[in-house]
Amino acid sequence: MLDGTLVMVACAIALGSNLNNPQRTLEAAFQALHRPPNLRLVARSPLYQTAPVGPPQPDYINACALVETTLPPPALLKTLLHIEQQFGRVRRERWGPRSLDLDLLFYGQQVIDTPSLQVPHPRLRDRAFVLVPLAEIAPDWVDPITGRTVQTLSQAIDQTGVRRLDIAPP
Repeated sequence: MLDGTLVMVACAIALGSNLNNPQRTLEAAFQALHRPPNLRLVARSPLYQTAPVGPPQPDYINACALVETTLPPPALLKTLLHIEQQFGRVRRERWGPRSLDLDLLFYGQQVIDTPSLQVPHPRLRDRAFVLVPLAEIAPDWVDPITGRTVQTLSQAIDQTGVRRLDIAPP
């Protein structure tokens, strides 16, 4: 906040779903990112079908979004968790199937390491299902930990099992 003016911070969010019509869920989740008054969807990636990580389960539909917000990081995380709950998210097992998963990847160029929040997301550099869609909308975003761009990180990772869906957004 500068002189009482709220500053908008650019953030990157990963979206994923593999239950109950995941394509429709992600489309609705993009709309849900428009609803809070202090959150604005700026860009969205195409949808990708990706192989699951973890126990046997259906393939995921993944995407990424860029948002701007005046919320501090813990409040943004709380908002994302609330949106997940609106879509029926129940946390049962690590890396298990889910109706909707929203992960905060970047919050500006901040590095945050608390028991409840780590930003940049600690596993984003290992996940093609995050880096590939994120590179479509934020190729020049610099990871504050490595100093490398999202595009560079994306090109360096095995992209096997990540397939772009050629579906026009509504």
